[in-house]
Amino acid sequence: MAAETGLKKVRIAAMNPVHDLAVLVAHDEGLFLKEGLDVEILKTPGTGTLGGDTQGLQKDVFDRAMWSPFNSGEVDQYRMCEWGVVKRTVEAVSSNQRPGKIVALGAAMSKMAIVTGPNSNIYEPEQLKNTPVAVSTFNGSHFTTLKMLEGFIRKDEIQTTSGGTMLERLEAIKKGEVAAGNFYEPWISMAQKQGFRVIMESHSTRSEAAGEQLDGPTLAAMFRAEAVAAGMINADTKSYTHYFVDEVRGLLEPDDFQHWRLLYAPPVPYTRERFEDTYNWMLGYPGIVEPGSTYEQVVDNRAWE
Repeated sequence: MAAETGLKKVRIAAMNPVHDLAVLVAHDEGLFLKEGLDVEILKTPGTGTLGGDTQGLQKDVFDRAMWSPFNSGEVDQYRMCEWGVVKRTVEAVSSNQRPGKIVALGAAMSKMAIVTGPNSNIYEPEQLKNTPVAVSTFNGSHFTTLKMLEGFIRKDEIQTTSGGTMLERLEAIKKGEVAAGNFYEPWISMAQKQGFRVIMESHSTRSEAAGEQLDGPTLAAMFRAEAVAAGMINADTKSYTHYFVDEVRGLLEPDDFQHWRLLYAPPVPYTRERFEDTYNWMLGYPGIVEPGSTYEQVVDNRAWE
């Protein structure tokens, strides 16, 4: 079809709506088509997907749902939390995986929240000292938990634990099996609907990664479409509630979804300063990322060249 219409065929991976809404809207509203792109989206399960994501919880990050189709060549482009993309692009070569590079920062600024139960005795971040917080290891919930708690607790007193899917984390907190967990939308709204307590929350930036098969002009066209989509979403966040209600299959009513948390931005180049700040921060925690990488090895801002 792409060859017949003269459109450039692009295959990309997408996971949960909160992280990929700009891509989904660009696709559904015909913004990619306006840029001459025939974008095929492979939807991979995330930890927020109802029913669970066994791949997303594998210990080896290269066995997880978002990476597997990129590594096998099914897709040429994906996005994850900034730190997750750094880890995967830095470690791909030494792990004998398909190499890819960071090609942009943005577009999703996903809200992540540390949540405790309705009857919890925890009311402030300081009370999470030496208390495990349920996360998905080496994913956005893990990294944002470390980032948020650093301002209140010494690094050696911050504890995380692999907490399963979003639904499993909610149930574990409810049963008292874990004191707190990290969630994104629509699961923050789900938690608050059930009386859970938000202790703190923060935006978590996505990064875009791609294989060498995607050239600069193609990426630039994609990012222009995503930028338009970001502006559309920010102008009327409520109009996109259905993506989130659909994700939890009716467990949340549209009026219960707190759409004001949604925030998206135009993709921008991934600067040397940003890479060095992020990479050095990750190196400050044992075992999070392998050392010895450089900006030149990991980043390629060819969309802006």
